[in-house]
Amino acid sequence: MKTVVVTGGAGFIGSHLCDYLINKGFKVICVDNLITGNLENISHLSKNKRFEFIKHDITKYINIPGKVDYILDFASPASPIDYLKYPIQTLKVGSLGVHNCLGLAKLKRATFLLASTSEIYGDPLVHPQREDYWGNVNTIGPRGCYDEAKRFAEALTTAYHRVHKIDTKIVRIFNTYGERMRLNDGRVVPNFISQALKGEDITVYGNGKQTRSFCYISDLVEGIYKLLISDFNEPVNLGNPDEKTILQFAKIIIKLTDSKSKIIFKPLPVDDPKQRCPDISRAKKILKWKPKVSLEEGLKRTIDWFRIKL
Repeated sequence: MKTVVVTGGAGFIGSHLCDYLINKGFKVICVDNLITGNLENISHLSKNKRFEFIKHDITKYINIPGKVDYILDFASPASPIDYLKYPIQTLKVGSLGVHNCLGLAKLKRATFLLASTSEIYGDPLVHPQREDYWGNVNTIGPRGCYDEAKRFAEALTTAYHRVHKIDTKIVRIFNTYGERMRLNDGRVVPNFISQALKGEDITVYGNGKQTRSFCYISDLVEGIYKLLISDFNEPVNLGNPDEKTILQFAKIIIKLTDSKSKIIFKPLPVDDPKQRCPDISRAKKILKWKPKVSLEEGLKRTIDWFRIKL
């Protein structure tokens, strides 16, 4: 039985990864300091003999006894409201935390997978975004703590691959949604669904013409696993290239929730990207992966979950 360490495993994506890997027959060690993670996301795994939870801050030394085959580093605040609240912790987990995980990977001779982000492209001047695009990032803007932490993490991961010959993977995750997103996450999917279900005004920032492309969680997790077991070491975009404007997306949510909510407009936050859409040619070619779940189907499942939670 192979052992996987998932840092940030009590978070939205991390907890779905824990489920997926348990179902694949792995032993899963979930490490999370619960700054943004939630034990409720993994409570259903607590009695599973192949699951272990360790509450730990990975910016401190990590000790995992025994054999470790894979380390998946998903530990970081990922929502703007979180990294604006915790900018120093965000920078530390993307630097010290990644360094500690890579040190553990080196010690155990484990494969290391870094959860990077489409945010490394910043407010992109190239569309859609390919992995060979270097980005347009404001290092000292409000989002810089997250963007630069992830850019540094990619550089450090690549250095460990080149110098210490660690088998490393880098996944650049685009907008992902699904069950277990926090209700007060602050991102567009939880915001719009919560507002629509409560009958509140739906808040669109700017003129609503900025674009996003939304990938359902099960598609993303499958892509991450395919990258993990591949022999590819360069960054790979994972996301759904089905691009929508924020205004279109708000109208879809209103329709699917049968809501009477009205759309209101507020000023666009500083450095908010105008376009965000992945070029997934590399994932299609290398991993034989592409999203399967339609936006409507994924949103119906997500809305059903939000109804219960609200």
